[in-house]
Amino acid sequence: MDRFDSMRVFTRVAEAGSFAAAAKPLTLSPTMIANHIRALEEDLGVRLLNRTTRRQSLTEAGTAYLAHCHSVLAQMAEMRADLLAQRAEPRGRLRVSAPVSFGVERLIPALADYLAACPAVDLALDVNDRAVDLVDEGYEAVIRIGPLTDSRLIARPLTPYRMVVAASPAYLARMGHPTAPEELAHHTCLAFRYAAKSKWRFTGEDGTVQIAVQPRLEVNSGPGLRAAALAGIGVVMQPEALLANDLAAGRLVALFPDHALPSRPMTLLHQKDRRMSAKLRSFIDFVTARFPP
Repeated sequence: MDRFDSMRVFTRVAEAGSFAAAAKPLTLSPTMIANHIRALEEDLGVRLLNRTTRRQSLTEAGTAYLAHCHSVLAQMAEMRADLLAQRAEPRGRLRVSAPVSFGVERLIPALADYLAACPAVDLALDVNDRAVDLVDEGYEAVIRIGPLTDSRLIARPLTPYRMVVAASPAYLARMGHPTAPEELAHHTCLAFRYAAKSKWRFTGEDGTVQIAVQPRLEVNSGPGLRAAALAGIGVVMQPEALLANDLAAGRLVALFPDHALPSRPMTLLHQKDRRMSAKLRSFIDFVTARFPP
């Protein structure tokens, strides 16, 4: 028998004074009630009730156990009410992971609106470029860039992660403004340090062309490459999310506007859950609306 069900039966019998009086509100037969009490006594190894033909009274052990039952059942009721409230209203701590560039440049600024709309949610955001394991590492949602391999998760598409090629006005004044991707062969290029091959792909009216660049400077982070471009060292290809503010402010200038650059899928992942918490549902709705596919 379920221990908590038996505890509920015991408390009702103690309050009612007899199996028969407790039977109706519990919608159980006196025999079934007796089975619950017997199961508790056998498990605890003590007698909880003194039984007569007409009435049951608590033993000394039964009196102590009744107080314990009240405490445990009250905690369970409080926990159940809290969980039901979390399902109805976004509340509680939500743990999320996102890539560094997108997380810092796009997601975090947007979270001001989310946190204002959901004041009872506390957000724990990890920004890193490692492909975290949502299930094993305890995340409730992760944002991932690139192809997906984990079929255990629900994938919700977001705005594709688009690349842009840019340079600073100072660099362009010094080295000239390239008008076609092929001219990059005569320019100083900046590249990600651990890329297998520095080939930049451009698609224009005449088709797709791949340019093999020889980087003068390699850096192992996107923010580092952005800093190098702002310093006027050379031409950089980085995510639009990372460079958008600099482009808007004129600190960087986008090159080859008539050519499309590669983009990668960006996805919000979460576990399959028929009883999704309100806090996770609110975050999913917010992110998919703010960064629509």
